Amino acid sequence: MKFLKLALVAAAASVAMGGAAMAEELKLSYNVGVASDYIFRGISNTNTKGQVFGGVDATYGIGYAGVWTSNVDFGTPNPDQEIDVYAGVKPTVGPVNLDLGVIYYGYTKDKNGAPGAFSYTEVKAAASTAVGPATVGAALYYSPEFPGDGGEALYYELNGSAPIGEKLTLSGAVGRQEVDASTYYGGATDSYVTWNAGVTAAINDHVSADIRYSDTNKSNYGEIYHATVTASLKVAF
Repeated sequence: MKFLKLALVAAAASVAMGGAAMAEELKLSYNVGVASDYIFRGISNTNTKGQVFGGVDATYGIGYAGVWTSNVDFGTPNPDQEIDVYAGVKPTVGPVNLDLGVIYYGYTKDKNGAPGAFSYTEVKAAASTAVGPATVGAALYYSPEFPGDGGEALYYELNGSAPIGEKLTLSGAVGRQEVDASTYYGGATDSYVTWNAGVTAAINDHVSADIRYSDTNKSNYGEIYHATVTASLKVAF
């Protein structure tokens, strides 16, 4: 995983420097929404309860940065709020659209980096391309230190989407989360597979609704890993 980490960081830095000279207009966008659950990689981050979220994004040429927040419930008094900060570049190489970036998942009232803390950082490398009217893609996320003093972690995913009408889009993904839990799990490697499929409806230019089924192969880990259907409503402007 260390080699993969260096490769991802080097690729992101190289493309970022290449695009830094592009003079473009700075654009801001905003989003707010609600959902019946906060599902992240197949796991409920609100203990199967509802979610309220919102974010701000800035784009400049191929570069982007943003902040996003949501309530969380991990079955402990704290944290109760997630605040993510992210940045990266989205260059195009032939028919392939790339997304190279870094994401910091921050949590309020966390343990400030102490063992068992929830906050962590990931490096992201994703690519997608059009196949007829559909879009197919793949993504890799690497973390040098997963939550809970979990060691290195890698998440990889295949995803796709396709229009099924003027205002409907069918999409889905299958991914695998791997954690080299050398400290927290006594040297074991913990992993699971997750998948989801759903339909997004564009109600108008700013409002969309989504119905999505998600599951993992770790349903015996507890209710937060179980199969679930989540409904969400999002406003973007």
